[in-house]
Amino acid sequence: MKIAVTKIDSCRPEQVLFDEWLITNGLGGFASGSLSGAPMRKYHSLLIAALPNPYGRTNMLNYVADAVILADKTEIQLTQLRTKDNKDLNESHLKEVRFENGLPTWVYDCKGVIIEKSLLLIHRQNTLHISYKLVTEDADPIQIKWQPYFHFRTNEQSVNSVIPDESYTVHAKDFQYEIECPNYPPLRIYNSSQAPFTLDSQVLDEVFYEIEAQRGYESLGNLKSPGYFLINVQPKNRETIIVSTESWNNIFALTSREAWVTEKLRKKSLLKTSGESKNPIISKLVLAADQFIITPTTRYEDMIRLQALGEESKTVIAGFPWFTDWGRDTMISLEGLTLATGRSREAYSILHTFGHYIRNGLIPNMFPDGENQGIYNTADATLWFFHAIDRYIQITKDEDILEFLLPKLSDIIQNHINGTLFGIKVDTDGLLIQGQKGVQLTWMDAKVGDWVVTPRRGKAVEINALWYNALKLYEKWSGKKQDIAEQCRASFNTKFWFGEGNYLYDVIEGENGNDSALRPNQLFAISLSNPILEQERWKQVLNIVTEHLYTPFGLRTLSPSHPDYKRDYDGDLYARDAAYHQGTVWPWLIGPYIDVMLKVNPDDLESARKALKGLVDYLDSNCMSTIGEIFDADAPYKARGCFAQAWSVAEVLRCLNKVGMQDTSKDN
Repeated sequence: MKIAVTKIDSCRPEQVLFDEWLITNGLGGFASGSLSGAPMRKYHSLLIAALPNPYGRTNMLNYVADAVILADKTEIQLTQLRTKDNKDLNESHLKEVRFENGLPTWVYDCKGVIIEKSLLLIHRQNTLHISYKLVTEDADPIQIKWQPYFHFRTNEQSVNSVIPDESYTVHAKDFQYEIECPNYPPLRIYNSSQAPFTLDSQVLDEVFYEIEAQRGYESLGNLKSPGYFLINVQPKNRETIIVSTESWNNIFALTSREAWVTEKLRKKSLLKTSGESKNPIISKLVLAADQFIITPTTRYEDMIRLQALGEESKTVIAGFPWFTDWGRDTMISLEGLTLATGRSREAYSILHTFGHYIRNGLIPNMFPDGENQGIYNTADATLWFFHAIDRYIQITKDEDILEFLLPKLSDIIQNHINGTLFGIKVDTDGLLIQGQKGVQLTWMDAKVGDWVVTPRRGKAVEINALWYNALKLYEKWSGKKQDIAEQCRASFNTKFWFGEGNYLYDVIEGENGNDSALRPNQLFAISLSNPILEQERWKQVLNIVTEHLYTPFGLRTLSPSHPDYKRDYDGDLYARDAAYHQGTVWPWLIGPYIDVMLKVNPDDLESARKALKGLVDYLDSNCMSTIGEIFDADAPYKARGCFAQAWSVAEVLRCLNKVGMQDTSKDN
């Protein structure tokens, strides 16, 4: 769990600029950045706190200018910075970045003096610990000049957003410092050496956030600092700065050493619970999975309901740095994140929580940041809910959950049969039809303004595969035969087969008739517990998907032969969304692909392992020890989108547990 960074001026300077790291706090808050320390995104921050309404996730500590002052008074800057007029990196003293128990440590060589900097977020607190250790035993004492820079803003505000009355004042009492900005909670800072804070107002003009520029967003913004600490560090000693939005009592509940030991033990417990603590690849994925499972800070009713059951409210962040919790992503990810890692109680809590939010036979598509009410524009998330319940019961053998959920599942079935929101209803042939102009309802949900890029209105292939699966599962759980299920299956096999291509239509009876675009959505007609497609056609579907859609990093969302195919996911929002599901590779689709491979060839585990190798090898690229959202459709398959995505991690972890690890890592 360690990567080495060689001299920046002679080897891969782009690695330290564009490769990223992430740590999270179990509340939805996080810290992230480039390996160099130079902020490249608006989301790069040492503390994005998960705050209660009305704030949501809020950027509270944007950047720290930290410098080592040696005994001869030489000052060496550790963290890099880029501005509009100076986009080149300064001379770097960074020699290594390593990740131990999922936590990052930077190693610097400052004229032969070795310094380590480590970061930690306290679990379920908005509290950051930054520690500096003078490793060189015979070195003279050093000083760390530590100057924090701020632009308090919500997670989605731009780097140049104007904050009314933006000014940062410092209040001090007994070496406890509070940074205040009007209309925001105070940020509290304490350092273990009790060094005093020196007032020295500074402004960093036009900091350059290059990834924001590449994505077509505002990329220049100012940061402000009211002053700095000058911290003495003795050889072999470690000094820690604590930055937090919590109360002082919470901050001092753990000493710095206790905080590090506690988090180390928590991570070890996660690995032990998963049963895979000796496998480095699985261990990385287990710790990556933990980053997405959170206790929401804004939904108090959830907390009360689950506390009454002796449980805790849990949900899943779909991706860092910008996604919140999404129903579809949560249900697809549930098995890999929780059941494959031995965390069945969290799975129970997640299912119970979403069960309380069913409205008109639908679970929420997503919860906006900082709010406690969901948005319901989804035709598939509710059907994935059945799948997640099925996987929970199959793995835990706990059918008691149905006592709470079964009446709700009955309500879902009836709402779909009778018709519910967004034109979702069963047609006379037993198939599910959906669609409302201007609303994106399937997982291919890109939308720019009023333009829905892949509307897929009509009868979508995976929606009907999921609908049939839901009907059969409800039939099993309730003991009530669902006659409509067999009608649905018969109609599906008659209407969806595209004989000319030997695969399934993506949408039938849509606005423009039947859509023969070759997409991966047809895999769900085979991969689910109750496959709707006739078995004699499974191999044909697998072969054509392999030929046209498979890549080492997941599946393309559209065949390269289609006129709408996009090679690259790049440019401004319009250009990116135009490519989002028009070729762009999604790693999570490797999950149903592996499922289909093993249904067609149950004994061929070797091929399944080889199909996973690209994603396994990728784990220490782009964002360390996790898997991102998407890749370009063509080689070299550049990583794009969110740098850490729940269902990408979940499906790779689930599949590795299913097929074993032989021949999937670089060491093999």
